Amino acid sequence: MSLFERNRSFLDALTPQDRAALHALGTRRVYRPGELMMRERDTTTFVLALRSGWSVVSVDTDRGARLILALRGAGEVVGDMAAFDQGPRSASVTALSRVEATAVSGERFRSFLAARPHATSLIMRQLSARLRSSDVERRSLASSSVLQRLAARLVELTERVGRTGNEGTSVELPLPQHDLAAAIGATREAVAKALRLLREQDVVRTGNRQLVVTDVHLLRLLAEGRSQQARGDRERGGRGDRPDHPRPGTGPGTVSGKDGPGGTGPGGTGPGRGRSGKTPPTV
Repeated sequence: MSLFERNRSFLDALTPQDRAALHALGTRRVYRPGELMMRERDTTTFVLALRSGWSVVSVDTDRGARLILALRGAGEVVGDMAAFDQGPRSASVTALSRVEATAVSGERFRSFLAARPHATSLIMRQLSARLRSSDVERRSLASSSVLQRLAARLVELTERVGRTGNEGTSVELPLPQHDLAAAIGATREAVAKALRLLREQDVVRTGNRQLVVTDVHLLRLLAEGRSQQARGDRERGGRGDRPDHPRPGTGPGTVSGKDGPGGTGPGGTGPGRGRSGKTPPTV
């Protein structure tokens, strides 16, 4: 599952001449953090070509919760589906940071594509990639634990917007805990529990709208559902991504990251535990 586009962004893939022509068709808009850029079910058809900043694409569920579908940044376009079929907006788009964009009417955007077959193929590739991503997302929601889905999101965030420092890799996006929950289809309480498990293993460190990943390798194993290998790596040499720096007092054990009862707490005394009693969580 992915919050980000995997391919080259639409605007970046255009020629400089076509990119300038698209911007010339619209008007510049600036959105403040938290400002609504597009509303789900609205009947507007304009497209936003993002110049800078980050935005959140989300939908409201039948239970009144919010589900984050994607993060869109500079070089990407949002609102193109409504421009094509002229139907109601399928999702809301909200500025996560200060966003600069060019607003182009649906009619002008369609005319722009009609005159440029290459641009049409790029937008079709984007739509196809987003459909494939939604299929993967549905499968993940049905088969993965909260801990596994959270680990996958954190790995993706470190790879796309992380900044490496002495303490680890800090995530350079202001995502509060309830947004992390909305990004994996879980409750805030379930995400808080999973983050606590990761903090206890010193895999992540959290603060006020700050998250630092200290063990990306172990987090990636958890995201892939390979908790047994994660425990083996921790037992053999401490951090999997830095085997030359073993962490003393660790060994295999079980901590459940799934929703509901049945999880085994980190303070148990099963065989193979080190002095700290801590082991990588099981997904």
